[in-house]
Amino acid sequence: MGRIVLTEFISLDGVVEAPGGEEFKYPNWSFEVDRGADGERFKEAESLRAAALLLGRRTYEGFAEAWPQYEGELADKYNSMPKFVVSKTLASPEWNNTTVLSGDLAEEVRRLKHDTDGEISVPGSIQLAQCLLAHDLVDEIHLMTIPVVLGHGRTLWAETPEKSAWNLSEASRFGDGVLVTIYQRSH
Repeated sequence: MGRIVLTEFISLDGVVEAPGGEEFKYPNWSFEVDRGADGERFKEAESLRAAALLLGRRTYEGFAEAWPQYEGELADKYNSMPKFVVSKTLASPEWNNTTVLSGDLAEEVRRLKHDTDGEISVPGSIQLAQCLLAHDLVDEIHLMTIPVVLGHGRTLWAETPEKSAWNLSEASRFGDGVLVTIYQRSH
């Protein structure tokens, strides 16, 4: 049985929008602070642990444009691993080993969890992450908090139908004050 793991770069004021340079008032804001070698190793190990990627369409398009041109262990992993993109409009994905999920989100993701062994990583993908949280489908949340206040931008949390409880399972400080926290779903 698979586990849905959200992984987000987040500012102190909760913004997760465009951490890596998409059109935004503060492009590349998550890279303005050095997360150090240990922080880089954490993100790489997190990515290499994943059995599959689950992405929203915009995040998918960014990954599909970037990763095929890179080389190395992480690029090999991303380029070969199963990828699932949630989209009503994408018909023919070109990135290797990609499946489009266009049906009922909750039903499709429950089936994906059932059919996958290991972690199903959801990097970024704000709208998808919010839907997964609202449908109570997330098992773990990894937040890499960048010590900056952006003042505006899309945040991870939207209204959800119910309160949910989480346990802090790990907290680590890297580089110039970057904090990684890992929360697991309370059962």
